[in-house]
Amino acid sequence: MSNATTRTARSATTAICSDPFETAPGAVSAPRFPQTLGLDVSDKLTHFCLLGQDGDILDEGRMRTREPDILHRTAAFAPCRVVLEVGQHSPWLSRLLRTQGHEVIVANPHKFALIRASYQKSDRSDAELLARAGRFDPVLLSPVVHRPEEEAADLAFLHARRQLVAARTSLINHVRGALKASGVMLPRWDAHAFHSHAPGSIPAQLAPALLPLVECIAQLSASIREMEKHARTLIEDRYPQAKALQQVNGVGPITSLAFVLTLADPHRFNKSRLVGPYLGLTPRQRQSGERSPQLRITKAGDTFLRSLLVQSAHYILGPFGKDSDLRRWGLAHLERGGPNQKKRTVIAVARRLAVLLHHLLVSGEVYAPLFQQGGAAPA
Repeated sequence: MSNATTRTARSATTAICSDPFETAPGAVSAPRFPQTLGLDVSDKLTHFCLLGQDGDILDEGRMRTREPDILHRTAAFAPCRVVLEVGQHSPWLSRLLRTQGHEVIVANPHKFALIRASYQKSDRSDAELLARAGRFDPVLLSPVVHRPEEEAADLAFLHARRQLVAARTSLINHVRGALKASGVMLPRWDAHAFHSHAPGSIPAQLAPALLPLVECIAQLSASIREMEKHARTLIEDRYPQAKALQQVNGVGPITSLAFVLTLADPHRFNKSRLVGPYLGLTPRQRQSGERSPQLRITKAGDTFLRSLLVQSAHYILGPFGKDSDLRRWGLAHLERGGPNQKKRTVIAVARRLAVLLHHLLVSGEVYAPLFQQGGAAPA
């Protein structure tokens, strides 16, 4: 692949675990078309390979990765099974090809390592390999399904807010570090109020360097507040099921909306406890004979939602967390001590929280914080 394709593949690696993609077991139907088309997509060019029913190469070549060129070239093919790797271009490409009557399979490159392991790797050979894998058994490709365009846009909105929060945090840390070098230690102000308190503590000699950053922080805080208002509007208008998740102390509008959008269809999980492995909150396993080492969590699935659940777990176990079965369970495990016990407990609470939120999302039940202690559900 070209350098652009490599960058796309790296972006897809993050995307598979985060916003626009989700694993869809059973999404592949029985083959309905005699021909299979493999596409190796990069930013500028897309290589294709068309196989016949007997596996013979009927056509191959390349085309520009632009909608008019794709439509013009694929219009010459009869409806067929199209196989491409997940990436930044796969959402719009898959929707475009389906409008032409093709069956589109989006392959998960993490599960289909045959392409990366090839010793004769090229864009042309990758397209042929995808076509042959799709012709033989698409299950080997671990197909993924893109979310509807509207849901993908709403999830992109949450990720945009995350970028603003990260930019504000970086600027605040820079201001604190610059002042610390001058002997000024700032109190731990709330991020939303930092721009209001910081100017009074900035020395005159550092004002030209730091005051513009404080103004940027103020603008970012205003934008973040507006986006949080928009998130509440989305919950009211499009995703009212997210309100049931906010019954749990420590779960706000952003976390509840991200949970609903990331899981998409919660009924595809037969059991609520399957959500933990889906989000990468379960330990890895590498058992060999009598040896079963204790490993870190897999960190598979959606990185953004996993980080939000960990933040909620910190709040539940923190000084502002309200009494609940989940908080009592976590505090009891914290008392065991040992190395890294706090990190393990936070991850365990986040995993249990994911299970709880999925149960509330599917059942619509009223949350009882002290259910195990015989506490009644709130009115």
